[in-house]
Amino acid sequence: MSKLHVKKGDKVKIIAGKDRGQEGEILKAFPKESRVIVKGVNVIKKHVRPTQENPQGGILEKEAPIHSSNVMLLCGKCGAPSRTGKKVLDNGEKLRYCKKCGEDID
Repeated sequence: MSKLHVKKGDKVKIIAGKDRGQEGEILKAFPKESRVIVKGVNVIKKHVRPTQENPQGGILEKEAPIHSSNVMLLCGKCGAPSRTGKKVLDNGEKLRYCKKCGEDID
């Protein structure tokens, strides 16, 4: 299982693929597959047959997962997409920090 540099709730910018340049929030992360679902990004159309929950059926639009290497975390302080570093505090707590400005993210 690989660890991701981003997690649910993070604001990210897409750096590769058809949605390059878009920004959004991570809705769900899949660490085993190294993929994330970003709100409003990589939207696909899924044809759904009528069911009891959805008697109309039709075409639904939903976000599909994208690879985590195609997203960069947006720093809360400098607002720029940046790489993240990890540091361990004296009490054993782990923190992520922005490599551009040095500000703690968590």
